[in-house]
Amino acid sequence: MHQNILRTIPSVNELLESSEISKLTGLYPRQLIVTAVRDVLEDIRQSLANKTNEMILPQPADLSPQKLYPLVHRALQQKFCGIEHAINATGIILHTGLGRAPLAEEAAKQIQNVLKSFCTLEIEKVSGRRGSRYHSIEQLVCLITGAESALVVNNNAAAVLLALDTLAACKEVVISRSQLVEIGGSFRMPDVMAKSGAIMVEVGTTNKTYLKDYENAITENTGLVLKVHQSNFKIVGFTETVDLKDLVSLGHARNIPVMYDLGSGALIELQKYGLPCEPTVQESIKAGVDVVTFSTDKLLGGPQGGIIAGKRKFVDLIKKNPLTRALRVGKLTIAALEATLRLYLEEEHVLNKIPVLKMILTPLDAVEERCKRVVSKLGSETKASMNISIISGFSEMGGGSLPGEGIPTRLVSLYSEKTNTEELAARLRENIPPIFTRIEQDHVLLDMRTVYDEEVDVIAVALDRIASQS
Repeated sequence: MHQNILRTIPSVNELLESSEISKLTGLYPRQLIVTAVRDVLEDIRQSLANKTNEMILPQPADLSPQKLYPLVHRALQQKFCGIEHAINATGIILHTGLGRAPLAEEAAKQIQNVLKSFCTLEIEKVSGRRGSRYHSIEQLVCLITGAESALVVNNNAAAVLLALDTLAACKEVVISRSQLVEIGGSFRMPDVMAKSGAIMVEVGTTNKTYLKDYENAITENTGLVLKVHQSNFKIVGFTETVDLKDLVSLGHARNIPVMYDLGSGALIELQKYGLPCEPTVQESIKAGVDVVTFSTDKLLGGPQGGIIAGKRKFVDLIKKNPLTRALRVGKLTIAALEATLRLYLEEEHVLNKIPVLKMILTPLDAVEERCKRVVSKLGSETKASMNISIISGFSEMGGGSLPGEGIPTRLVSLYSEKTNTEELAARLRENIPPIFTRIEQDHVLLDMRTVYDEEVDVIAVALDRIASQS
């Protein structure tokens, strides 16, 4: 039996010249395809030689290019997949695995502008002398937030590390126990603080911290009072926190700077659009905070980065820290962030042009219309082989923003008796472009809140293809 199968295994050249495998030549370099084909064929031979069941082998008559294509494609995706366009049907708006905030069209165009030619990154047009790469962003941040000075680094964790290292190295930093957060990738605030050289002084309890706790903790060696926004979790019930203004008053009375790590970095009031209240950078600056740090790729809706904003005397000190050079951003980030921040100069532009905010505020009937379009475009074979319905559910903000706040949405629910749920989701991910979904109660769900209008047809075509191959 095994010898018979071995004789039917096609050669590498046969597969490469087949019309099925040729479909991959426009998507991957030829050498990668050759390597993937060889790996698949070798896996088949090894499985037969070892008589193992680790690999699901086709029957002898099925060792055709058409049947081997999925194995080759999967090998390419597993071993050589890089960054590519993906369809986010998970309903998680700020999906870290899928790149968080998609950029506004204006930001994407600005990146293209600086990609194709030289640009005025660090040069003054009027004098021709070398300038600062942060100048334009600093002006925009200060204009939008009311800060005196600002600096951009490669993410918010870097912003916090840099600020702590500058303002509180070898000094005590007073922080509430309820704010010792852990961010993505298991990075924890105490670890970042230790790396900066600051000495952490915890006050209060997990659920209650009072102003007197901060007062009693301040000593001659206190370098900073730090407040961290609980942007990725909530503590509810029997709780007590210190108002930001009271914390600022205490710090200023003791001549100690107050820093606020906002995390998600909202620049507009979300509450007036029917969303949960999220503290804005402007509110923090107005409250008198000396230094505010926040992400640019979350609620702000820009590229990955972190901004340090606040009082000039403190931000200028941070700018002079040697770590600033190590944590600085490149021209592509600056170009995209500048274009994004310009949109905030007029709030209606923000709501209409920044994808993250558009997704949050898309009306429920518009989301349902996308669901109906997907279903209407499916072929009769797909509708016959799958149980398809439109159901209600909730999208998530994700990215450590607006924790626990579900956004009502509509979803396309899929169930197939021919293809199990996990396999159906996997085959959608193998599509070009890959389609990411979620699974609930043994159904594949496509949340159309995070799907672009132009991606609806792509989803329908992918489902028809899967149904025809089942």
